[in-house]
Amino acid sequence: MIDSSQISLRLDKVSKKFNYRKIFENVSFELHAGGSIAITGKNGSGKSTLVKIISGLLAKTSGNITLNINGDNVKPEAMYKQIGFVSPYLNLYDEFTGYENLRICSEIRGISPDGINEVLKRVGLYERRNDLLKIYSSGMKQRLKLAFGILHRPDLLILDEPTSNLDTEGVGIVDSIAEEYKKDRMLIIATNDEHERDLCSKSYNIDRSKP
Repeated sequence: MIDSSQISLRLDKVSKKFNYRKIFENVSFELHAGGSIAITGKNGSGKSTLVKIISGLLAKTSGNITLNINGDNVKPEAMYKQIGFVSPYLNLYDEFTGYENLRICSEIRGISPDGINEVLKRVGLYERRNDLLKIYSSGMKQRLKLAFGILHRPDLLILDEPTSNLDTEGVGIVDSIAEEYKKDRMLIIATNDEHERDLCSKSYNIDRSKP
């Protein structure tokens, strides 16, 4: 059983380059249980690239990322089990319902589907759970992506521009989820939005890590 008070994330001189062009270099910071950080910077500065690297969707060029739970470092290939990632550019399956999308997610992650309805209620989509995704609005799709991120109750939640396409009620849902993760787990938000930035206790401007 994971003790939520014994979780930490450390980035040590993480760098990334594409085709010999350096996006950022030597990004270093630490997070512990109850910690939250906003990754800020100009458009195109590499915010999304950095959170993709932390979540395991992209490979870093150099540096180290360490996720530690109960005194043990999580193996890189297993980190996805402890991380929830939410982004506007995540792909969903339009030909399936909202419920079916989450069921597929639970099968991929190897977790029980028992919590799907609870998560759908949390993001305000329970009444639309049997509707095909292709008739969802952009805001409803963003809410479903939030559901994806928290379905497996990760120790680290990473949100990339989480309030994109959301109405006031949807923004409130993001706020509630963020406050929950700030209590005893870890939260990272990549954003230029002042409200999203203020959800975190500290910030890291990635522009200062430019070559």
